[in-house]
Amino acid sequence: MSENTILHADNLYKTYGSDESAVTALSGVSLEIRDGELLVILGSSGSGKSTLLNMLGGMDRPDEGTVTYRGEDIFKDGDKSMTAYRRNHIGFVFQSFNLIAELTALENVRLTAVRPEAAEEALMQVGLGDRMNAYPGKFSGGQQQRISIARALAKETDILLCDEPTGALDYETGKQILELLEKLCRQQHKTIVIVTHTQEISRMADRVIRMRSGKITGITDNEEPASAKDIEW
Repeated sequence: MSENTILHADNLYKTYGSDESAVTALSGVSLEIRDGELLVILGSSGSGKSTLLNMLGGMDRPDEGTVTYRGEDIFKDGDKSMTAYRRNHIGFVFQSFNLIAELTALENVRLTAVRPEAAEEALMQVGLGDRMNAYPGKFSGGQQQRISIARALAKETDILLCDEPTGALDYETGKQILELLEKLCRQQHKTIVIVTHTQEISRMADRVIRMRSGKITGITDNEEPASAKDIEW
């Protein structure tokens, strides 16, 4: 394990269902996530990548194996330790924006903010400082995803876990979101994990984890990661 490892998964197994209907989602998965890196987990639908992200984010627990954050087992006290870990150390960005339609952009972000000023600061970071009091229905898909990223940023956590963050967006808007995530990693030293099925997105990563059938099939270091603005798919 590297000295700058912030998150470590060891020998994770997860099966859903039982008997003939059992589906093995993870089968002996181990990996490390390093402080300040941009990591892409790449795989097709059913490869286990989203299940792995749920384990790394403390949203689900494995049947076997451990996940440690800075050396501490996130599952050690069951739901109590998982909740504390999610609250204090993880920001989530999903394919669906999960915004509350009845709340303004600022109010949506304030739901997770650790400081009163953090919500406004986060919206300014994602380029929506002039539209804080507008409601989600007044925003484009890309802007709604920016609000969801701001919501994650307002928690002021170490790690952003992003599950298909461009999946519900058109090509140009998707690139803008990738450029924003890249900026957060390179300029603010956020640790960014992106789960995707899009091969080209992996070019922007420091490392790429490839998955198939619940297993890691390869780990690649990118010596010179591509800029998000140069990626096409």
